[in-house]
Parts: sequence; structure tokens; C-alpha cells
Amino acid sequence: MSGLKIFKMAWRNLWRQKRRTILTLVSITFGGFFAVMMTGMQDYTWVDFIDTAARMGSGHIAVQHPEYQDRPSLARAVTGTDEKRASLETDEEVHTTVERTSGQAMLATANDSFGAFFIAYDPTEETEYTLEWTDGLVEGELFTAPDDDGIILGEVLAENLGAELGDKVVYTLTDRSGEIVSGMERLSGVITTGAESTDAAIVLLPSDTVRVVVGYAATESTQVAIFLNNGRRTLTARERLAGLVGADAALLTWDEMQPEIKTFIAMKKGGGAVMSIVVAILVAAGIFNTIFMSVMERIREFGIMIAVGYSPGQIFRLVMAESGIFAVLGLVLSAGVTAPLYLYLNKNGLDMTATYQQMGMTSMDIQGIGFDPVMPFGVFPENLIAIASAIVLACLLAGLYPAWKAGRVEPVESINLV
Repeated sequence: MSGLKIFKMAWRNLWRQKRRTILTLVSITFGGFFAVMMTGMQDYTWVDFIDTAARMGSGHIAVQHPEYQDRPSLARAVTGTDEKRASLETDEEVHTTVERTSGQAMLATANDSFGAFFIAYDPTEETEYTLEWTDGLVEGELFTAPDDDGIILGEVLAENLGAELGDKVVYTLTDRSGEIVSGMERLSGVITTGAESTDAAIVLLPSDTVRVVVGYAATESTQVAIFLNNGRRTLTARERLAGLVGADAALLTWDEMQPEIKTFIAMKKGGGAVMSIVVAILVAAGIFNTIFMSVMERIREFGIMIAVGYSPGQIFRLVMAESGIFAVLGLVLSAGVTAPLYLYLNKNGLDMTATYQQMGMTSMDIQGIGFDPVMPFGVFPENLIAIASAIVLACLLAGLYPAWKAGRVEPVESINLV
């Protein structure tokens, strides 16, 4: 029996019980739709979340003193930053590099004092791709030069200190020699990051100003932040870039510097994977039930077919062809149902503003990183292929036992069945 003939017979067999076939196709369509929607709400969202964390911290990869991660101190600086950056930027995966000096500081005004975390940067080198708070200015202005006067505070921190634009703010920190040093600037700007915990602790200072206070040379910083064209290639990029910075520095990826964010994302992705597996099992069970019932109803028919010359292998292929048709039809219907909503969300994002408002929030703060109320939506190509493959595999696996059962029918016994 030719493949075309098997396909025609399988097609006719499926539509003997139209209601059962339609219900099975609906379950496959729902399974594909659910899998794409669940994956779409995670793939681009978490990549955007990681990029945001990189822009608020030390990039996708950071060049640091080998001991800085375990014992952060301004005494452990990266030296020769100009040469290291020039070498790193020769790699095609590196979008850009920037220098930053960061650490703990105590801030004081005439009204109060609070501990904070400062980041000193060069505004002439930073862009929207590297600096998250460029569009988060609440009042005042951002720095325009690395030796500008002024200090920028998070919105909550400014409120806690009772500081207004133009007020004096004294910051105290420990320099590279372990000595306590201080600086005084007037409040020049207030920013919001979308995360209340970060807004209560963030302090921005010009890089050259801080270098003078802590005793750094022009080519010294606590970190060189590396920003990649694609943050998903962090691990392979780190391995490749490690030989470009020398033995006096270490390269750390974003998840090594912020392990709590890695754990949070892993938990969320794991929960989504479990839900997808449950749906896949339910869909496979529905397909199995449809095909198995179809086989059991046709036991006598299969016996006659074997009696007139069909081989068990041909019967097996016939039933498996029915499973394959389910898979193809299911994929086509899933794509047709999913595509309109997917394309809309991929273009416009998933707006969670109303949900936040119902919960009494203006934004969501996770591990000090603010979520944009309009979440990006999309599925990576490899995950889309994995979903389609899972649907096909579920259909074929569900048909294996019924097909094997059909191929083992005994002609004499089955023909005598009423």
C-alpha cells in the first residue's frame, strides 16, 4: 500500500467521528496557543529585565579586580582601563564599554542622613543603551561632563533627606587607602528608576569628581561595564573576552554579580515550563484517547484487512498516519488562532498598567529592578521550533500504542467479533 493511499485512508478514518476529531483538534490548538502565550510572556520579558539590570549596574559583563566581588572596596580598582576597553571593543559582540566607580557612601543634609550606594559615571560616554535612568529624570538636570558640579539622588532618597534642588549634600566614603573622605555638592537632579527600593538608595556622581576624592588616576575605576549586542550570548562572550583583559582583572557575568536575579528568573521560567508540560500531557492524553477509541472500534475492520493481505506494518503505518494528520492540522490551527494576537502583542507589548493600578501600584519592583508596565512580548525562534516539535512529538507518541495494538490484531478472532 503506497504512502498516498495510506494518507487517504487515514484522512477518511479521522472524519468518521467528526465531533471527536474536532474536539481533539481544539485541544491541540489550545495547547499550542497556551504554550506560545506562556513562552511569549517570558522570553522577551526576561531579556529586557536582564538588559535593564545591566543598564542599572555593571553591564552584561563586568571587568573587576579579582577580589572585588568577594570583598568590594575602592582599594580594589581596575587599572589601565583605557587599554582594556580598546582591546575589548575589538570584539564584534561588544556593543560598547563604559567605566564606572561605585560603592557605599553616607549622605547627609541639614535635615537628616542616610546610607546609600553611589555610581560615578562619565555622561559623555553613556547612552540610553548603557544608562537606564536617562529618561527617569523627575526634576533638575543630568550631568553633561565628567567633572560637572552637583549630585543626583533617587526620588525616595531625596525625600528621606529632605533635600530640594540647590541644597547642600555631603557624601562620605572610604578612599582607596582606607581613609574616610568627604565631598560636598548641591543637589542638581532627582531621578526615579521605577523601583522604590533603588530610588531610596541610588546616588549618581560625575566620574572625574569622584576620582579626585578617592585618589584614582584617570585610567582607574572599580569596573569596566561591557554591553553586548545580544545579552543572551553572555557566557560565550565572557569565555572569548577573558584573554583580552590580562591577569590583573576578572570578568563576571550579570548573573554572577546579581545571583538573586538569576534565581528569580530561573524560578519563574521553571514554573512556566511545568505548566507547559502539564498542558502537553493533557493534550497528549486527549489525542491518545481519540486514536485508541478509534482503533478499538475498528478491531474487526483491521482483522479483515489483515485477512485480505494487509501486513501488520501497513496497519501500524495507517494509524500512525492518523496521528501525523492530527499533528499537522493541530499546528496549522494553532498558528492560525495564535498569530493575530501574537503579532499584536509583539508590536504593542502587554500593557499591565490596569493590573498594577488594581493592586495599588504604579510599577513592579523585583530585586531592585523596576518592571515597565508595558511588558515586551515575543518568542525566540528556537523556542517556537521547540513548541512545534513538542506538539508533533506528543501526537506521534500518543499514536504509538494504538498503532501497535492495531497491528497485532488476530484476523480470526477479530472477524468473529459482533
